[in-house]
This record gives sequence, C-alpha cells and structure tokens, in this order.
Amino acid sequence: MRTSTLRKPILLLTVALLSTVVFFVIFFQNKPYSSSTSASRSPDSMARTFILWLHGLGDSGPANEPIKTVFKSPEFRNTKWLFPSAPPNPVSCNYAMVMPSWFDIRELPLTAASPNDESSVLKAVKNVHAIIDKEIAGGISPDNVFICGFSQGGALTLASVLLYPKALGGGAVFSGWVPFSSSIISQFTDDAKKTPILWSHGIDDKTVLFEAGQAALPFLQQAGVTCEFKAYPDLGHSISNNELQYLESWIKQRMQNSSSSS
Repeated sequence: MRTSTLRKPILLLTVALLSTVVFFVIFFQNKPYSSSTSASRSPDSMARTFILWLHGLGDSGPANEPIKTVFKSPEFRNTKWLFPSAPPNPVSCNYAMVMPSWFDIRELPLTAASPNDESSVLKAVKNVHAIIDKEIAGGISPDNVFICGFSQGGALTLASVLLYPKALGGGAVFSGWVPFSSSIISQFTDDAKKTPILWSHGIDDKTVLFEAGQAALPFLQQAGVTCEFKAYPDLGHSISNNELQYLESWIKQRMQNSSSSS
C-alpha cells in the first residue's frame, strides 16, 4: 500500500513534465531555437515590452525558452523575455522530494478544494515582484509588463499579478489554480484589480483538474478582476499551439505605445 501510494504523485509529476516536453518536441522540431535568436534581438535597453514566463513544477526556465519563437508579430521585436528557474525545494505532494519548485504543493492532483501553502506562495510572490520592479525601474511601463505561467507557474502568475500594487499589462494563466483563499482579496489594490487575466485550461487535465481552473472565475469575480476564461477540449496538462497563438494576439492587443525615452 505504501509503495503504490508513493508512486501516484510522482507519476502525475512525470506525466506533467512529459506532456510539456512532448509539446515542445512536436511543435518545434522544425523550428530549432538557438542562441542566435536572442542575439538578433534589440538590446534590453531598447525593450518596450517585458514578458516573464514562470514554468511548472520540476521544470526549468531554459526548457521553456522555445515558447518565444511562436511570437512572430513585429510588435514583439523589442520585447524582453525572461525565463527564470525555480529554486530547489522539498515538495510535500512528492514526499518532500527536492525539485525545482516555486512554492510547496501539498497534494496532486489538484482540485478546487485542495489545500494551499499560502506562506510559501507569498514568499515566491516577493521574488517575482522584485523582477517586475527591476524592469519598471529600467524604463518599461507597467502597462507593458506581462506575466505568464504554466501549472504551478500559472498559480504564481495569478498571485503575483493580483498582489502587485500597480496595474500591469496582463497575467496569463495556463492550467493553473488559485493558490490562496478569498481572505486575501482585501490585500488587492484598486490598480491591481485593473490588470486583465487570461485563463487557459484543458478540459482533460488530470493533474490540475479543470474544476480547479473553473474555481478561479467566482474568486476573480468577487475580487472585481476581469478574466477571460478559455477551455480547450481534449487537452490534458500541457500547452497547445492554439493557446500560445491566442496568447500572442491577446498580448498584442494590450501593448501600449511608450512615449518615454530609454
């Protein structure tokens, strides 16, 4: 019984990681990513838009960098991307196994009623806010700051956007969940509530159940936050080409022209 119980959360984690890897292998097999892509971009000092991508549990930032090759519109020519990696932390749902993790997760699969470790979430939020503050101090308008994330990174995206004191360009959550209770809503500033949220979730997700994503709708409605929720049939715990293409158009529609100098 102990052995079979031990395998379940680790198996779910493995499936989650493999689903992300499979997407990248299939979608990018004819579109290889190389360091020359970064070299051809404008210097960071010329960036007018900043996109921060937060990966899922057990993943890494560099493994997600091919995502930016989907964004081919000229509007993204002066975009600065950042794909940080989570620090190694023990994760409760995997019997305290140490792995890249933004915060602790107590159980898998995640449902609408799953418990959250709010203290570790809030600690991770502070680190994300430090990244945002640095980019804004460097000259990028808050209106052109976009935070995106998958799974655990999606949950951290939501928390980071809602708890940031200023309105940002937007927050995009892929297969995520609400990582805290409604009692925290009182901490959201009026400006933070103006940040639009895009939520994308696969109906067949068996790791972060679709019901966990749907639970965000009444939470955000209570908070007074605008959310566009998109359900993807036949999609499990992964990111699809359709989701990323829609994200590109969604961000492009919200980009603001910057009149400030570098």
